[in-house]
Amino acid sequence: MTYQEKKSIVSIISAILIFVSFSAYKYVQYPGEGLESTEAFRYWGSFVLVLTLVSIFAHIVISIVFNIIFRITTGEKEPTFADELDKHIELKAHRNGFFVFILGFLLAMGSLVIEQPVQVMFVTLIVSGFISDVIGSVTKLYHYRRGV
Repeated sequence: MTYQEKKSIVSIISAILIFVSFSAYKYVQYPGEGLESTEAFRYWGSFVLVLTLVSIFAHIVISIVFNIIFRITTGEKEPTFADELDKHIELKAHRNGFFVFILGFLLAMGSLVIEQPVQVMFVTLIVSGFISDVIGSVTKLYHYRRGV
């Protein structure tokens, strides 16, 4: 298994763990029924903002730890450059991830059109962001294993 395949697997697992653990943490803090719109916007706004910051920080830490463990276990350094194949796979992963996020964005806006509560829109946006992250990593793993 190559460095890129291992990194993709670690990225998938870390994205799932970060999202599930943060969602479980915030679910406990959900204010409940009878939520006024200003409180709902504040709660969901803080959910998205903090999840973004926590996710960025956790991905950086996990990437550093992964590189340290990779270097210790294999005795090799991580690749310092990306060749044409890496760039091509990266572009395909971004394309697929963005497609999923745009689809989720349209679904979220559609939920407002059919007069669903604002929570449905935020949950749809957050879940589509999570799924797009996972789809991007799965796409990378797929193309590194099967080729382009």
